[in-house]
Parts: sequence; structure tokens; C-alpha cells
Amino acid sequence: MDRLLILTGVSKTFTLHLRGGVSLPVVRGVEFSVAGGECVALGGASGAGKSSILKMIYGNYGVGSGRIEIRHRGEAVNLAQADPRTVLDVRRETLGYVSQFLRAIPRVSALDVAAEPLLMLGVPADEARDRAAAMFARLNLPERLWALPPATFSGGEQQRVNIARGFLPDHPVLLLDEPTASLDRQNRDVVIALIAEKKAAGAALLGIFHDADVRDVVADRVVDVAAFAPDTEAA
Repeated sequence: MDRLLILTGVSKTFTLHLRGGVSLPVVRGVEFSVAGGECVALGGASGAGKSSILKMIYGNYGVGSGRIEIRHRGEAVNLAQADPRTVLDVRRETLGYVSQFLRAIPRVSALDVAAEPLLMLGVPADEARDRAAAMFARLNLPERLWALPPATFSGGEQQRVNIARGFLPDHPVLLLDEPTASLDRQNRDVVIALIAEKKAAGAALLGIFHDADVRDVVADRVVDVAAFAPDTEAA
């Protein structure tokens, strides 16, 4: 299988400017890859750096050192050193992200929030909204909510909008940060099926799953982030 995502020697340290510039090392020497057609789970205790790794890959956090290579338009792109325009191109075409929190835009309907990534790929507006509606129906999001802004939705309802938004495009690489955390069993099963479909289509998935039952079903292997704990004495 082709490796679509490769991390080599990745480290991250936060500088606490309000605490006199104290350095807080998070992870050091992160090394793993994700191939097309597999789902890799990041394991480890809370605070080990799992979410930080996802955010470095997506570009929300800067990378202290190392390489994050992603296969984009047939070539390897080092996201650790990519310019902002390249990062945005990678996000639009290659790299999807289902975060724990929905960034709700005032007065924009849930349907349009979910359809936006398809519109950015050039999918006609009617088709994009139809596909978003079909995904909402599959995720059991009540139709009465589709035309409403999701800012006032419950946590589980917002999460389903997030899931639809992340799973609708055919991104070759998909990051999942607790995609089932706020869901009931019925909708957890829907997400499990969606992950299986992405794997069958050849996508590479990297996720955090604190729900052990879900992780055991979807993950082909687990990368223990504790192995990348920084040497605080050396830091």
C-alpha cells in the first residue's frame, strides 16, 4: 500500500510567553506513516500530545522540527515547511479534518456548512446540498434543523454536521479527532460504516478514539504517543 502520510522526527514545544517564555515540550521524534486503505489510531493518556499531532498535520500548530509529508497531486509535500497557500490547497483537495468542535458561522445554515467543502472543489451548488442532505439523513439529523444555523444545536447535533462536512469530500487523507464522542450508539455505528467506506475507497485515516469499542473496530493499528514523550530533563 502507498503511504499517503509520513511523519519523520516531528517535535513540538509550546512557549508560554505569559510565563516568562517558559518552554513546554509536548512530543519529540514522532515517527509513523499511514497508508491508503488503513485507519491508524493515536493512543495514549490525555495530555500525551495526540491532538497536537493532528493539529500539526493540519497546519493549525507550527512544527518545531521534523517532516510531515503528504501525497498531494501525486507529489510529496512537506507540510512542516509549506507556505500558507500550499497548506490551503492541500486542505481543499487532499486533507480532511473532523475536529471535536464545529466552527459555526452566524446565519449560515447547517446544510451550507456541510456542503461548503464540496463547493470549494467545484461541485455545483444543488448537487453539493443534495449530497449534504443525504448525509444528514444517514446521520439521523432531523430535517427541521437543516436550514438552521448550527450554533444553537446540541453537542451531538453539531458533531453530526462536522462529520458530514468532513466525510462528504473524497479527500485521500482524513484526520478524525474523537468523531464519535458526542454520539449515541446508532450514530456511532453510522460513523463506523463511513470509516469502513473510506478505507475501502483507498483513503488514509488517522484518528483519536477514546471510545475503545469504536477504536477496536475501525483501527488497523494503534500508534502509542507515549513513545514520543519528550525528555523533560533534556528540554
